[in-house]
Amino acid sequence: MDTEISARLFERARAVIPGGVNSPVRAFDSVGGTPRFIARGEGAELVDADGNRYLDLVNSWGPLLFGHVPAEVREAAVDAIGRGSSFGAPTEGEIALAEAIVDAVPSVDKVRLVNSGTEAGMSAIRLARGATGRRKLLKFVGHYHGHSDALLVAAGSGVATLGIPGSPGVTDGAAEDTVLVPWNDRDAVAEAVQVHGHDLAAILCEPVPANMNLVAPEDGFLAFLRAQADASGAVLVFDEVISGFRVARGGAQQLHGVTPELTVLGKIVGGGFPLAAFGGRAELMDALAPAGPVYQAGTLSGNPVAVAAGLAQLRLLTDDVYARLGVVTDGLVDGLRTAFDAAGVPAQVLRHATLAGVLFAETAPRRYEDVAAADHARYARFFHGMLERGVYLAPSGYEVIFPSTALSDAHVERIVTAADEVARML
Repeated sequence: MDTEISARLFERARAVIPGGVNSPVRAFDSVGGTPRFIARGEGAELVDADGNRYLDLVNSWGPLLFGHVPAEVREAAVDAIGRGSSFGAPTEGEIALAEAIVDAVPSVDKVRLVNSGTEAGMSAIRLARGATGRRKLLKFVGHYHGHSDALLVAAGSGVATLGIPGSPGVTDGAAEDTVLVPWNDRDAVAEAVQVHGHDLAAILCEPVPANMNLVAPEDGFLAFLRAQADASGAVLVFDEVISGFRVARGGAQQLHGVTPELTVLGKIVGGGFPLAAFGGRAELMDALAPAGPVYQAGTLSGNPVAVAAGLAQLRLLTDDVYARLGVVTDGLVDGLRTAFDAAGVPAQVLRHATLAGVLFAETAPRRYEDVAAADHARYARFFHGMLERGVYLAPSGYEVIFPSTALSDAHVERIVTAADEVARML
């Protein structure tokens, strides 16, 4: 596969952009090789600067449920930008998007729009602390909630990919109120709540952790967190930046029947544009300025183009869409499992609703340490074997597969055939 132009662009980028990329995992450091510089997306495919085409299983890390440039989302964005790109003032579109989120997500009575998942997570924690008057946050090892200081410690996603336990520049003071516990460990949670409960502002988790590959909550674990939050008076916060509108229209909280006080949303709510949100019970959200004393603001929050694209995408989310996503995920998961089994390669093809993951390990993971101990060098070889056959996976064994409805049955068959060939090589 010719990658001469991508290599040239990467060299040029490194002269003016740290590491040559604007988000670390894009640099291919954990898998090696030349990162592909993308020229355009077309439905189920990416086309790079050299003209190579790939079936896309990343889909901008999740938001593109319908693949690239669906007509309804494109038309809504083009129409919106024709009226203005930004106003710094309220618009009717913000109300419509907020109403759509409130209608879909069980925990949300009111919602505040922001620009990124990091901003939404940071703001939700500030709100929980401001509303409770408490300091401490219970966080799970390997869960990623953006790169704000208090939440970066022992995070998943790119932090795990690069082997960074936290980050230089994060002071001890910024992280000292973050209490870390292993995922799916009830005893550790109960002990932490017993010790810190009097000063515990929030229990924060990805209800479907998808930043340390895909480690589903064990049966009853989310309900257990709900009970622990109730007992301690802490605010239960679900980070559904990935799972929201992906595993179900109402997110993981709908799928598992557990309702938090606050929910963090992103990815899909922007329809491929920079947009995120956090929302929850009305009395809690009304603690935000200007209704209350907890300050949060943003000049570009509720950007009219992003709002229009997000609203167009949310309006497309029918039961038929989730049924089709389920069929695509079934085909990918079943095909990958068959390929690895036939080749005698020890691999876990993980699946939770319409998310999937590939982990080269003997057993399914329960927590972050299981994912960290997997064979990531083998994942790198698998990644490049698939890339050479025109399948674009996440360039990290800590990330997941994001199917889209743009993938046809024939596309799925091509992906499975490629996986069968690569698995035999492994």
